[in-house]
Amino acid sequence: MRKILRTFVGSVIIVLSAITLSEAQLVVEEVIEESVSSEKTDFRIVKVVEGLEHPWAVNWLSDGRMIITERPGRLLIVDGNSITPLTGLPEIDTDEDQKTAPEGGNQGGLLDVVPHPEHAENGWVYFTYSSPGDDDSNFGDEDYATGTALARAKINSDGTALEDLEELYTQVPRTEPGRHYGSRIVFPGDGTVIFSIGDRGIRYPSQDLTDPGGAMIRLNEDGGAADDNPFVEMEPGNLRPEIYSFGHRNNQGLAIDPDNGNIWTTEHGPYGGDLVHIVVEGRNYGWPQVTQGVEYDTKAMIGIGKSAPGVEEPKHIWEESMAPSGLAFYHQGEIEEWNGSLFAGSLLKEQLHRLEIDGEEVVHDEVLITEVIGRIRDVRMGPDGNLYLVTDESDGGVYRIEAQ
Repeated sequence: MRKILRTFVGSVIIVLSAITLSEAQLVVEEVIEESVSSEKTDFRIVKVVEGLEHPWAVNWLSDGRMIITERPGRLLIVDGNSITPLTGLPEIDTDEDQKTAPEGGNQGGLLDVVPHPEHAENGWVYFTYSSPGDDDSNFGDEDYATGTALARAKINSDGTALEDLEELYTQVPRTEPGRHYGSRIVFPGDGTVIFSIGDRGIRYPSQDLTDPGGAMIRLNEDGGAADDNPFVEMEPGNLRPEIYSFGHRNNQGLAIDPDNGNIWTTEHGPYGGDLVHIVVEGRNYGWPQVTQGVEYDTKAMIGIGKSAPGVEEPKHIWEESMAPSGLAFYHQGEIEEWNGSLFAGSLLKEQLHRLEIDGEEVVHDEVLITEVIGRIRDVRMGPDGNLYLVTDESDGGVYRIEAQ
């Protein structure tokens, strides 16, 4: 049985988690689809881990161990046939907490995880999560608010706990409702870390350079805004120096092209108009004044139109909503025909898309699978040269895409 235990010490909440291997066990070579045909090659789908509760991200430590986040607030290490939940996480606002908040909510929790590129030398693992406000007595009243946070920590020698935890950034002001946290992380290789924060479902922060909502945030790897960010020391003096680009709605895919360093992102539109962009420093991506979609309920136009001077044009548009999450370049992979392609997951349509890239343009979109494994939340290249997918389900899993 899985449960979350809360211990109250004054006004501080300590969250402990328990998990049994019967609920999240390693599955060795369970073939889900033996042969799937695509334009370039045939492949198969293999389930690697099952029994996960709304997993959000998968990655690998420098020693090859797999690391997985579950949105309810668990960080798991997969080592051979064993799965170990790590203790020592910071306080995380989960979907269960948000059900007591105004309007409810179910998008917060433990989100992305990315080891530092030099993890073998420094041991740092970076992760994002929804951070609750300082006053926990506000759970359930109209002042309840959360924010996207970035932290880093190291894993102790026996692989059971986090240590040397450092909270590098917390979104301020925290806002409600509990959605659109963004939260993907990349390292551009210049001593900084970039991660996304969504508009938190309230839209206006995306065009407000005094608010980090709806922006890409660029920090030094040990925290603090990078000195060469585009709005550092710009008038008026209250602009946020950590903002790298703005006008985003909710970016849950972020990947760097290994051939040229371009930063690609996928962004949730409203009703229709999901987007692919290249992120460029200081640029405005339009939301909510410029959008390709419409209002959910009335289907009315949002903002001033689909384009405007000074707003970056998308590289690709999904006119019909597919809810993109997870993004990875296929690089030096086992399937040679896919090298150089960009792979995007879809939550709503339960799809995997392969995007062909020519320079800075998307020239082709191939749907590889639809409604085969569930809602695809994350897409990563594994150290074995295969593509891995994470499904955001109550009984979610990790899947490997490999040559037939």
